[in-house]
Amino acid sequence: MKEVLLESREDTQQVYLPEKCIGCGTCVQICPKGELVIGAVGAVARGLIDQNFIEKRMTGACVFCALCARVCPTGALEVQKAGEAKKDGSYLSVALLPTSVNELCVHCGLCVEVCPQGCIEIKGRGLAVDGSLKISGKTSIDLNACVHCGWCEAVCPVGAISFQKPFAGEFFRDEDVCQACLTCVHTCPANALFNKEWGPGEIVEKVSHRKDACIYCGACALACPVGAITVCKISIIPEMLGKKAFEKKLSEPAFRPSRTSVLRTNEDACLGCGNCVIACPVNALSDPYLASGHLNELDELPLLEVLNGSVKVVDQEVCGSCATCAMICPVEAIWLERREVE
Repeated sequence: MKEVLLESREDTQQVYLPEKCIGCGTCVQICPKGELVIGAVGAVARGLIDQNFIEKRMTGACVFCALCARVCPTGALEVQKAGEAKKDGSYLSVALLPTSVNELCVHCGLCVEVCPQGCIEIKGRGLAVDGSLKISGKTSIDLNACVHCGWCEAVCPVGAISFQKPFAGEFFRDEDVCQACLTCVHTCPANALFNKEWGPGEIVEKVSHRKDACIYCGACALACPVGAITVCKISIIPEMLGKKAFEKKLSEPAFRPSRTSVLRTNEDACLGCGNCVIACPVNALSDPYLASGHLNELDELPLLEVLNGSVKVVDQEVCGSCATCAMICPVEAIWLERREVE
């Protein structure tokens, strides 16, 4: 598994495992020194920018307290001494009961189909050769990829799977602010957000929430380019050392992600079609008239506009780093690049 060395001092190292990271920003929220930075969550989750969820300011203020590593629900951060990561009951990822499969499993494969992280596998699956009407095999779960959402437990027909969620919490989405850009849906590691199908004339909510699948990590809130989502961690479910202190800190008001990306455009390649201008959630929030497709009837736009036949970035600072513009551009004339952490 890939390791990123964030900082090293004498025999102590802070190591980041990006393949385990879900972009929840819990580590950033807990850091007492403000050394960790998260940004462009939606674009990273969508694979539309070449950077990791987490970066670090190199100010020298870090005291290697390991609070970030202790509160990470997936074990994506480690503080190592002499190359060895400390892991005990004060670490949430250790205190979490591992998702497990017992002998009741009939290897039906339903858990494999629904796992949002694709971390369940049935090895040697086939018809039993002992004369019984059963399926033989071995169902295994990659605990390095499991996010403890409970999909597998919910669909198991024989109750063979057990799991434990990291957090209990509350989820709120402002229907009036939401622009249905799907950034939250693409970001959610637990597949707890989705768009309902609708029939002619039927009105449905823009984004629907599967409460039982939600792990209240907050990645969706950080990814939302218009701040339509709020996630509050009410409590830590596993019994871990220092639990109350962590809960007090995590219950504080949510923070907004840092600006770790910058929009780039290629005016020569741009067709001037305006798809990006209309699809941009920040633009759409500023004027519903624009969101309905009236591109040429508005004078001022907050983020993107078409000027002299090509797209222009009006104000980088209001960009939500969702990369919706990049997704819709037919000629790849607009994209996000990494911005140096300040």
